[in-house]
Amino acid sequence: MEKIVEQGLLYDFYGELLNEHQKQIYEALVYNDMSLSEIADEQGISRQGVHDLIKRCNKALAGYEDKLHLVEKFQNAKKKVHLIDRIAESVEEGDTKELYDRLKQIRKLSNEILEEL
Repeated sequence: MEKIVEQGLLYDFYGELLNEHQKQIYEALVYNDMSLSEIADEQGISRQGVHDLIKRCNKALAGYEDKLHLVEKFQNAKKKVHLIDRIAESVEEGDTKELYDRLKQIRKLSNEILEEL
């Protein structure tokens, strides 16, 4: 399951850098959950051809991430936004004497997010 999620994220960020044929086959595997044989039959190519193409796509997408780190930045920002939400929730629960410290934490996290973008 985790590999499929990773493939989906990489494709979401970098999929437009693949050619149309690669996108079609990669989407069939990742989004439509088709088997290699099903994709091969649909595309009129061999199962091995599909396997090789998927492998090349995975390598290309991972290479883009190694260079650009967009998925990593997105996941870091997402974690920080969740932390901001938890901090805001604790403030809403009425602990007003720590309000200033909580606001400083929120500002620090939001500045980190902005710096990463």
